Amino acid sequence: MLKSRVAASVLLAVATVFWDAADAAEFIARTTTVTEMKAVFGQVASRNVVPSRARIGGTVREIRVSEGSEVKEGDVIAVIVDDKIALELQAADSKINALKSQLENARTELERAQQLLARGVTAQSRLDVAKMALDVVLNQVAAAEAEKAVIKQRAREGDTLAPATGRVLTVPVTPGSVILPGEEVARIATGHYYLRLSLPERHAAEIVEGGTVVVGTRGLAQPPMESRSEPKAAAREGHIAKVYPEISNGRVIADVEVAEIGDYFVNERTLVSIPVGKRSVLAVPPEAVKTLHGVDYVRVATSDGEMDVAVILGGQFEDKGERRIEILTGLRDGDRIILP
Repeated sequence: MLKSRVAASVLLAVATVFWDAADAAEFIARTTTVTEMKAVFGQVASRNVVPSRARIGGTVREIRVSEGSEVKEGDVIAVIVDDKIALELQAADSKINALKSQLENARTELERAQQLLARGVTAQSRLDVAKMALDVVLNQVAAAEAEKAVIKQRAREGDTLAPATGRVLTVPVTPGSVILPGEEVARIATGHYYLRLSLPERHAAEIVEGGTVVVGTRGLAQPPMESRSEPKAAAREGHIAKVYPEISNGRVIADVEVAEIGDYFVNERTLVSIPVGKRSVLAVPPEAVKTLHGVDYVRVATSDGEMDVAVILGGQFEDKGERRIEILTGLRDGDRIILP
C-alpha cells in the first residue's frame, strides 16, 4: 500500500511538471526607455479671483452669502443702507412739489398774458416774459426729477452684486459694520480651476507645454504610478497648459489643466507626478515574478536548464499598453524569462 502511494505521488509530480512546461511561454528581457516621474505638490488655483466691492458707503444691513457659497453674476451678496439717502429723497420730493406749484402759476400767467394780448390791452413783451418764465420752471422741474432719479439709483446701489459666477472665498464684513465706497465685501473665485506647480530649477529643461502628468487622489496621497498594490485607475491625468518663462527663487512655475477639480478648495494641495526625464530599465511582465518567503524570484532559461533567480523589484509602468515591473538587479539584457 505504501509503495503504491509513493508511486502515485511521483506520477502526480511528473504530470505537474509536464503541465507547467507545456503551458509555459518565454519572454526576452530587453532594456527599454521609460519616463522618469517626480512627485511634487500642486496647488489648486482659480483662473480669476475678483472682489465684490461696495458701491456706496453705509451700514451693512444684510449679508446673503457665506464662504463656499455658489453665486451667479448679478446675485445680491449684501445689502448696504445709508440713512441719509431717505432724507435726500424727502428733500427731493419737497423740491419737486414746490416747483410744480411754480409751474402751475407760470402757466396761469401765460394764459392771462395771452388773453390780454388778444384784447389788445398788453404788449407782446409781457407774453414773451410769461413764456420764458414757464420754460424756466419746466427745466427746473426736469432737473429736480433727474436729481431724484440719481438719489434712487444710489439707494439701489446699496445692493452689492456678484461681479461674476463662481464660488465665494471670503466675506470680510459682518452685519452692522460700517464700510466706505469701494471696500471689499466678498472675494469670488471665477472660471475653472487648475493646478499650479512650483518645480526646482534643474527640471526646467524637461518641463514642456502639453506634457502629461498624473494627479493623485484628492489630498496628499501619492499618485499610484509606481505602486504594485494600487491600480492606475486611482490616478487622473492632466496636461501642462503653461510654463512660465521666469525662474523665481530657483523655482519654475507651471500650470496643469485637470478635469473635474471644481469641487476642490482653492489653495488645496495635492501630489502630482510630472515627467522630468527618461532612463533605461530592464522590465518583465508581473506574472513572471513569484514571491517565496519574502524574496522575489524570476525563472530564467539557461543553457544548463531552468533556474530561479532572486531579483530586486522597482516600480510598475506601462510599455506599449502592457504592464511591466522594473528589475533593479538579478537579470541582464537578453535573458530568457519563463512565464507560467
